[in-house]
Amino acid sequence: MPKCLLLAVGLAVLTLPGHAADWPQFRGPHASGVDASKPLPVEWNVETGSNVRWQTPLPGLGHASPVVSADRLYVATAVGPGDAELKVGLYGDISPVKESGSHQWRLLAVERASGKILWNVLGYEAPPRVKRHPKSTHCNSTPATDGRHIAAIFGSEGLFCFDTAGKLLWKADLGPMDSGYFAVPSAQWGFASSPVIHDGKVIVLCDVQTNSFLASFDINTGKETWRTPRKDVPTWSCPTIVESNGRQQIVVNGWHHSGGYDFGTGKELWKLKGGGDIPVPTPIFANGLIYLTSAHGNQRPMRAIRPDASGDITAPNPGDTNAAIAWVHPRQGNYMQTPIVVSNRVFACTDGGLVTCFDAASGKIIYSERLTGPTQGYTASPVSDGRNLYFPGETGKVLVVPVSDKFSTVATNDLGEICMATPAIADGALVFRTRGKLIAIGGK
Repeated sequence: MPKCLLLAVGLAVLTLPGHAADWPQFRGPHASGVDASKPLPVEWNVETGSNVRWQTPLPGLGHASPVVSADRLYVATAVGPGDAELKVGLYGDISPVKESGSHQWRLLAVERASGKILWNVLGYEAPPRVKRHPKSTHCNSTPATDGRHIAAIFGSEGLFCFDTAGKLLWKADLGPMDSGYFAVPSAQWGFASSPVIHDGKVIVLCDVQTNSFLASFDINTGKETWRTPRKDVPTWSCPTIVESNGRQQIVVNGWHHSGGYDFGTGKELWKLKGGGDIPVPTPIFANGLIYLTSAHGNQRPMRAIRPDASGDITAPNPGDTNAAIAWVHPRQGNYMQTPIVVSNRVFACTDGGLVTCFDAASGKIIYSERLTGPTQGYTASPVSDGRNLYFPGETGKVLVVPVSDKFSTVATNDLGEICMATPAIADGALVFRTRGKLIAIGGK
């Protein structure tokens, strides 16, 4: 079900043609989802091979997205006994999957140009400590890399750090990552928040049923540098690093406690209560504003927060603004997908396929239209080359929408398999992780 599903385009280079960057974490640099350095294909065909660079089978089951550093991709997976059940679609079943037997959590390195698997290492093997939702897996968290290290959260099995040869450097036990519906604690759904590497630290957000926390680890030694307790329900979003006006902070999504924390100390800087009670989207930072959204239960806000916020910034009413809340739409938020900012527009898609385009500065709604084509749910988050938006559906149909103030669908492409993971962008190619493959889409 939920996955960590993560825009920091505050750096203008991400929306202008230029150097092709690495894609080092969930949704790429600063979780932006944007690499405008090269145009991506609008159409492809995995059966004929048109605009397909390569397809590589993957073992196991996972919703962890691929990440890219230099000439390699890294991807995590969980290999269990038999053919794991995976049920997609829009449905309300909250019961976890009944499974038994040992699983292997593995990290793979893949050659970016050819799709060849360079190494496949075992990180941990044991029966899972918690259950998963039928839509989820035991490996939902996307790894992060700084080019020398690869940090991966293998759910309740812990935080693992490898070098680029696949050698395990250190690991840290984070405790049972029991994620599920707070109102029905037995409904374990699987952990999904992904780590972030920044300034030599690995940042992890662990919002679970009990003993939630935000923590920082030294990337070289694995030593915990600080841990800040949190009082919130389970969340599936990733932390986002925001640097603005000399302040470096970690921004997190939540229900009882969205907010910002000092990067160096973990001290709380600001706090915001309210929103959807199952927070999934990752905070994004662009054009000098932090965008927060969530949607489940009684509220579904889309909010823009000023990064110099301080203290409790919660407004009296869900639709109110104040000195810290630049704009808000109390009923226009997202449940599963992380929004994306391209230039001065925010694009957000619901799990049912309703795309809303906002003016990033004012919050004005430019359009709100439903994706046309096959009936499917939308869990993976969109990415963009600055020209088009790519919306992967759960059944593997990818809809391409122009970056424009006028909505249209210019293409629908079929990956041929279930797709729940957010794609990566690497040197003019889209890299999708489907149920059983990595697929690189790009001109040859």
